[in-house]
Amino acid sequence: MIFLDNAGTTKMFEECLKTYGYYACEKFYNPSAISRESAFVHGELEKVKKLILKKLGAYKGTIIFTGGATESNNLAIKGSVRNGDYTYIFTNGEHPSVYNVAKSLMNDGRKVELIKLDANGQADLKDLEEKLSPKVRLISCMLVSNETGAMNDIKKISALRDKLAPNALLHVDAVQGFMKIPFNVTELGIDLLSFSAHKFHGPKGVGGLYVKNLSSIKNIVEGGGQEYGIRSGTENVPGIMAMATAIEKIDIKKNFTRVKELCEKLNNILSKEEGIIIHNYNGSPYIESVTFKGVKGETMLHALEEKGVIVGLGSACSAKKAGNRVLKEIGFADEEIISSCRISFNAYMTGEEIETAGRIIVETFQEMKKRVS
Repeated sequence: MIFLDNAGTTKMFEECLKTYGYYACEKFYNPSAISRESAFVHGELEKVKKLILKKLGAYKGTIIFTGGATESNNLAIKGSVRNGDYTYIFTNGEHPSVYNVAKSLMNDGRKVELIKLDANGQADLKDLEEKLSPKVRLISCMLVSNETGAMNDIKKISALRDKLAPNALLHVDAVQGFMKIPFNVTELGIDLLSFSAHKFHGPKGVGGLYVKNLSSIKNIVEGGGQEYGIRSGTENVPGIMAMATAIEKIDIKKNFTRVKELCEKLNNILSKEEGIIIHNYNGSPYIESVTFKGVKGETMLHALEEKGVIVGLGSACSAKKAGNRVLKEIGFADEEIISSCRISFNAYMTGEEIETAGRIIVETFQEMKKRVS
């Protein structure tokens, strides 16, 4: 099976499984207890936090461990909400775990502004500039689009924030960027950042939230006071330690170069076939949207799966819903949306796999075109 839906999830490294087993079955102690073994486990978690802060380029702040990106995004946004005349800003390209929270804030009577996307799938900076003011409490903008791979210019967004909304927090959903794209939270002026282990070959059900200043957010769940009282509940020690194993194994720059080569190799094959349109926005090479003119994306997905190639239809959190909000916002016609699939890579695929996948995709598209003609 050739897996080309790595934006949905990734195969966990075998080394992570070994780490998970060690901390689940041998060093299984509760890090909040007062025994010597528990203190050891607590110390291990603190080392992981330092590791992640280093990878993020953070000179201050901390990491709050969560159950994954959806929880991290909810905690960042809901934890930032304050009573008063505040505005909360989001882009129209956000993942459902952000976009639906924005809708929830609207329903609660909060003032929410949604920023348009330009034709390249990026946040429209002119629209953002017009909506910024000293009353803005939070700006939430993803680093890499999970639908198209388009990358937002966080540095420019941060600069606009500093100029027009100096008291606003900047939250970045970096789920498709952390451990894939080189970036530095200090240079980008990021206050809150979400990530999820299973997007970079770690286990499912674990992730985290970088918080520059703990006083900027509050807890949204009451409990025993773990994670500085912000995220109560016994930490998922095996998952966290397995995530750390994945982080330590990955060479971000080397992998980025490798994935770029794989993406270009596949695109060279697909672009020769009339009717296959590749939407690459010079963003992340890990993700791209591909339109199969005249053939439904879902039809292509199932036909390819029968031949051993797995692609996606977009976010797994919204793939079963009709249409695609992000592609429509960019300007895709309805027929283009229906005929589109998402292809996403990982750095550990072989060139042979990509060549085989490319051949199968082209052959399948040709077969499907004949059926619908």
